[in-house]
Amino acid sequence: MASAKILWVDDEIELLRPHVLFLEKKGYQVTTATNADDALDEVEREPFDIVFLDENMPGLTGLEALSHFKRLAPTVPIVMVTKSEEEDIMDRAVGAKIADYLIKPVNPNQILISIKKHVHERELVSVGTTSAYQMNYLQIGDRINSAATWEDWQAIHLQLSEWRLSLLSANAPEMLELHSQLQQQANVAFSKYIRRNYASWFKDLGSGPVTSPRVLREYLLPYLDAGERVLLLVIDNLRFDQWRMLRELLSATWRVEQERTYYSILPTVTHYARNALFAGLMPLEISQILPDLWVGEQDEEGKNIYEAELLKRNLQRMGRNYTMQYYKGATLDGTPLKEGDFQQLLETDLTVVVYNFIDMLSHARHDMQIMKQLANDAHAYLSLTQSWFKHSDLFVFLEKLRNYPVRLLITTDHGSIQVKKAIKVVGDRETSTNMRYKLGKSLSYNDREVFACINPAEVHLPQSSMSARYIFATANDYLIYPNNFNNYARMFKDSFQHGGVSLEEMIIPFVSLRAQK
Repeated sequence: MASAKILWVDDEIELLRPHVLFLEKKGYQVTTATNADDALDEVEREPFDIVFLDENMPGLTGLEALSHFKRLAPTVPIVMVTKSEEEDIMDRAVGAKIADYLIKPVNPNQILISIKKHVHERELVSVGTTSAYQMNYLQIGDRINSAATWEDWQAIHLQLSEWRLSLLSANAPEMLELHSQLQQQANVAFSKYIRRNYASWFKDLGSGPVTSPRVLREYLLPYLDAGERVLLLVIDNLRFDQWRMLRELLSATWRVEQERTYYSILPTVTHYARNALFAGLMPLEISQILPDLWVGEQDEEGKNIYEAELLKRNLQRMGRNYTMQYYKGATLDGTPLKEGDFQQLLETDLTVVVYNFIDMLSHARHDMQIMKQLANDAHAYLSLTQSWFKHSDLFVFLEKLRNYPVRLLITTDHGSIQVKKAIKVVGDRETSTNMRYKLGKSLSYNDREVFACINPAEVHLPQSSMSARYIFATANDYLIYPNNFNNYARMFKDSFQHGGVSLEEMIIPFVSLRAQK
């Protein structure tokens, strides 16, 4: 562990000499001062890693000197050491953003713990996290190799997501690279599981996981039936690990009462997955039962323009007549929610907000050079999500919402994955353009490289013609036509896409929250 330079300011520093010797034997460099003026001169002369500052000194008191220390060394942690236990002094010190507050008499171990916490914390956390991950690495690999059920894959995905966030927080780049390789191994194995089992989920609904069409009946309806006012927030294209980052920011004001996951249907795109979510039906059934509300691949109108009507009819089919309001956009502009006008929300059983910003962010990734710099890998993409949410109008809205008696449900329609390997696919002009799945009648591909659905009805997907079929990219592959292959492969490599088969796209959050009291 690296040493540190300590400045200890106390008018009775000679009485603390044993403490200073203790720290020096531990390898620390300790500079002492008996008053704030001399201490400030020391700070101007050389940098320090931490300052221990007595409150009650002749001349400038510790509290009076705080602003001067913050001006000269704004990032250096300052630990107030005082005999006083007066709450007013504590409040003023904490308000001045001190790092810690110790009451005299202090013992050497108290000082040492404070140094480790405020100087070495990142290093200790990094070492501890890296060591723990190394111990768990082989265990996770064994779980991946032995996974046999959809429950196994849910557990693996949650574990991988949690480790990604822990390693990111610990700033462990080597371990993050190792983790990315483990994530790829998991996605390859998961894709094989989906090939073998996906169709069976829809033959016997009781044998498979909760998928998009079942979510609202099983996860939303119980709250409405219990008489609660519900706000359902659907953040388009939200991965589970992205949700965990948002959860951390919301934790001060919202308490997570239940955190679940469900499986997005294929293709993992808004057109199919979100329509199925709201309709409570698979895409094939929507096209058959509600043909006026299904927009085909070749139709030019918007693919998700009937979401509110699909939801309304879904509630009717379930025998419910709850009042509902629906908003959609990349911001809250144009809605009463933007200004915190929640009166209508309090008079409505169900309010739905579809928020599209993260989906727009991922799609912008391959078009804008600045986005390539900001999100050059999945870890940077997570950090970017966190930064956006912290400063978004959505975060402001949720901070205001906590003052009202409303159940908050947060979910999504699918996730996304950073693609790495281009796969050649040949199709005619009517073939769909998405890079993680294709729908067409003249598709040519390597069957070992994709998950092919030759009979779309088997997985409850509509066909554009009798001979049309779906193929899905797996793991981190993406589908490119042979024409100008190298150029397009290079253009879209490392972009974030969705539509295919991966843990990040398919296993997604559904969370119930209540405001903190």
